[in-house]
Amino acid sequence: MSRYGWTEVAMKFLGLTIAVFVSLSSAAWAAPAGGQPTAVGLWEQVDEKTGKAESWFNIVEKDGIYVGTIVKMFSKPGDPPPEAWRCTKCEGAEQNAPVLGLALIKGMKRKGLNYEEGTIMDPRDGTVYRALMILSPDNKQLEVRGYLGFALLGRSQMWKRLPDNAMDPPRALPKTSRK
Repeated sequence: MSRYGWTEVAMKFLGLTIAVFVSLSSAAWAAPAGGQPTAVGLWEQVDEKTGKAESWFNIVEKDGIYVGTIVKMFSKPGDPPPEAWRCTKCEGAEQNAPVLGLALIKGMKRKGLNYEEGTIMDPRDGTVYRALMILSPDNKQLEVRGYLGFALLGRSQMWKRLPDNAMDPPRALPKTSRK
C-alpha cells in the first residue's frame, strides 16, 4: 500500500470520529437532561425589609405542571406558631386549612427558564394572583411575580435555592466516651 493510502485511511478515520462526536454531542444538547436548570426543589422566601427568612417552599412537577407548597415558616416575635396559622380568608377546600403545607403556587407551565400560566395565593387575605417565575441560568435564584391583569402591574420577590437536604433533621453528634 502506498503512503498516500495510509493518509487517506487516517483522514477518513478522523472524519468519522469527528462525525460521531458531533452527533453524540448534539443528542446530548437536544435531550431534556436532568442536568438542566429547573425550579423543582426547595426555595427560601425572604422578608424584603429585614432580610430574614419568612418561609420555605417546595416546588414539584407532575405531568408538566409545577406546584409550590409552603413547607416551613419562620415566626416573627409575637406571632403565633406557624402550625396555628389558618387560611381563614381562603375559599373552597382551602378555607381554614393550615397555611403550613398549603399549595400556594399552582398551574405553572415551563417554557425554558420561565414558568407561566400559573397562580399564586396570598394566604393573608386569600387573594389569588396570576403568576410567573423566572429561573436564573445558574439555578440559584427564582424570581416569583404575582400580578393582576398585566405582568407589568405586579410585585416580584427573589427566592434563593436551598440544598435538597435542608429539611432533613439535624444529625446527632457522635457520643464521646468519658473515662
